[in-house]
Amino acid sequence: MKRLLLLNGPNINILGKRENEVYGDFTLSDIETEIRELVEKFGYQLDSKQSNHEGELVDILQGVDGTYEGVIFNPAAYTHTSIALHDVIKAISTPVVEVHISNIHSRESFRHQSLLASVCYGQIVGFGKQSYRLAALALLPEQ
Repeated sequence: MKRLLLLNGPNINILGKRENEVYGDFTLSDIETEIRELVEKFGYQLDSKQSNHEGELVDILQGVDGTYEGVIFNPAAYTHTSIALHDVIKAISTPVVEVHISNIHSRESFRHQSLLASVCYGQIVGFGKQSYRLAALALLPEQ
């Protein structure tokens, strides 16, 4: 069965508890359920992982080639700081779509630059939990 990976970085595990005015009142579990239901309609399996640790995210991405057809990745705050994540995404052949719940370009100036966008298949920002849905659709075959 073809598989997609839903990968989330720091603090995404506490969605629904933090800055609801920015991130909404939904949880990571809500996102996982919705995206799993979507990709299953296309005959795909969804695996979901989250870590607050940069090195663990790097390790996970190092293992995606040959296992996943694509990665939906919300690197959260590491978007703006992690050369290590940039380098691993550049090194793998599996397409990675960078996702953000909020519009990072309309927030604090330190959030405006993504160190990952240039090595990702695409970037989707600002559509709340629908950003994940759009990323999944970008990685699924056209129907």
